[in-house]
Formats: sequence, structure tokens, C-alpha cells
Amino acid sequence: MFASMRDDLTTTIGEIRDAGLYKSERVITSPQQALISVATGNEVLNFCANNYLGLSDHPEVVAAAKDALDRWGFGLSSVRFICGTQQIHKDLEGALSNFLGTEDTILYSSCFDANGGLFETLLGAADAIISDELNHASIIDGVRLSKAKRYRYKNRDMADLEAQLKDAADARYRLIATDGVFSMDGYVAPLDEICDLAERYDALVMVDDSHAVGFVGDDGAGTPSLFGVQDRVDIVTGTLGKALGGASGGYVSARREIVELLRQRSRPYLFSNSLAPSVTAASLKALELIGGSSDLRDKLTANTKLFRTKMTEAGFDVLPGDHPIAPVMIGDAAAAGRLADKLLDLGIYVIGFSYPVVPQGKARIRVQLSAAHSTEDVERAITAFTEARAALS
Repeated sequence: MFASMRDDLTTTIGEIRDAGLYKSERVITSPQQALISVATGNEVLNFCANNYLGLSDHPEVVAAAKDALDRWGFGLSSVRFICGTQQIHKDLEGALSNFLGTEDTILYSSCFDANGGLFETLLGAADAIISDELNHASIIDGVRLSKAKRYRYKNRDMADLEAQLKDAADARYRLIATDGVFSMDGYVAPLDEICDLAERYDALVMVDDSHAVGFVGDDGAGTPSLFGVQDRVDIVTGTLGKALGGASGGYVSARREIVELLRQRSRPYLFSNSLAPSVTAASLKALELIGGSSDLRDKLTANTKLFRTKMTEAGFDVLPGDHPIAPVMIGDAAAAGRLADKLLDLGIYVIGFSYPVVPQGKARIRVQLSAAHSTEDVERAITAFTEARAALS
């Protein structure tokens, strides 16, 4: 049987290559940081990691992980409700609740699992989910697992959201689901307007804040804090794998009763091993660092402004905004791949994003700024983009 399947798989993979959509995995031979080593032996500046605050290799975060290995061991070999809950898991859940201004928090192995276990636990066939069209794949998959009716509104389009809420008027419960920041564009969801509509049409609000928590808002608590709607958002999901240390793990932070039911019935939580102690302790340290000073957030803001301003002045098509995700629009997938390869030759590590990650004809280089970058690093990246464009023209 597999012989015939192999032929089909080989054909499909060949078609992906021919379309310029094949995703190669470059091997990094150093820790994740601003300057990394790759398998070719070269050192390059990394401008595509979600290492927003530079905490992936922060010495205090690494030290906390090492200490946790000695004190708490390598792994739990269990799920939480059997014998997989340590005090540090409760400490992290409490710290996240305090940081985000929510009633309770539940940890998952990843935010993908958090979103995958959320909707089917809370909502049934009598309910409705109204989801932004550009929501992350984990929300899309989580919604698919639910028996609730599905509605989709145009990205950040409040008139369309209102229309979908009206269409869902006969549902028992209505839940609006949105990313806080849309990861391919760096656009921020208008949570104040979303909450206004939710209150008008008696709906719940769920936000995946993975690309905001830790650095968006004056306190770094994410998009609900940015818009002053922390008390109006019912559910926040997020990751520990980006600004909060960069390893793994996710969470749902929400109304107390919602979290309690998730502990009883959310399948990815009930049937997945507990978050590793070293990751848990390191994430606690990351939250401590974020809460103790705004220095990292301030540096990230300055780097973002510098890159966006000078790239625009140099004639590049950078999607507007002030988020550290700065998409440099190329259009053609193959051209984006060639530009990324040339930039690597010039010492800048970036990746070309194309279909199906982004729509057809909207390929881009998705640049990620970090607090770990120096001003000189950012200037070097801008110069490399200019040189690469000239070399390929």
C-alpha cells in the first residue's frame, strides 16, 4: 500500500518545491540569542525569532532552569491530576493571574494545546463562536473540535463582527475569538470595540495574546491592558514560548469557573504530561524580570521604531504599525525566498513567508525585532536589506 502512497507524497513534495513554497529547516548550532551560529559555521544576526525581550538566553532565566533541575527534577512522568502538580506549577499559575489581572490560570504544554482544549470544553451545539478570519491555526483547530456553530468575520472589521453577532442571536452562548496581535501582519485587534460589541450582544470575549504578553502595554500585560479592558475580557490564552522565556508551555487565564471546568474536562490538559519543572521555574523568573523593570520593553520599542522608520525611508514596503513584527512585503513567494537566502549570505537570518502561511501573492520577509538587538544590529540589518535588493534587481 505505501508504495503507491509514496509516489503521491513525492509528487506533492515536488510541487511544493517547484512553487517555491518548500520550507527548509536551517540548523542553529548555538543558543537562541541576537547573534547565532548556523550549521555552515557562520555567525549571523537573528531577526526572525519570537525572542521579543531577549530572555531565551538570559543568564537569570537559565540559572532558574538549572536550579529547578536540581530541586524539582527533570520531569513529572505524569499528568497534573494524578501526581504531576508541584508547587512551582501553582506558583506560576498564580503569578500569571496576578500579572494578567485575571481570576485564575491553568497551564498547558503549549498555547496550541490551550486553544485546542478550550472551545469544546465550554461550548456545545447550542452555542456560537465568532472568529476573526486571520486567527492563529490553533484557534481554528480548536473551534473545529467544538460542536458550536461557527461564524467568521473579516479581520478587525467591527461592522462585519456585528453582523455575525446578529446572525448568531439565537445561540445559547456567543463567544468572540480573536488574536490580540496577528502574527503575520503585526496588527493589533481593537479590543475596546470588540468588548463594546460583546456587551451590546451579550457575548463572551476570548483573546489569544501570544504575540503581546510580556511587552505590549505600559506594564507588559498585553492587549487587554493596552486597551484598558482587562476586566471585560473573559478568557486570555497565551504562550510561555515567546516573550516569557521562549521555551515551551501555554496557559488559559480566565474567570475562575472557566478554569475550574477546564481542569476537569479539557482533554489536552488531562492527557498531557505536566509542564517540565525547569521550564516552569524559568518562566517564573521571566515574569519577575518583566515586572521589575521596563528597560527591556523600552529597548524593544526603540529598536522597532528605528527599523520601521529607516526601512520605510529606504523604499521598502513595510506594513504599518508599531509592533516588533515588521513584515517587509515582497509579493512573489520565490522572490521572498531568494531575498531571504541573500540576506543570510550577508549575515542576517530571516525567513520568507508564503502560502499557505500567508495568502497567495502576499509573500513577505517577516522581521522580528528583539530587545537583544543592539542599535548597531538593527542598522546592519537595514543595510543588508538594501544591499540584497540591489544584488537581486
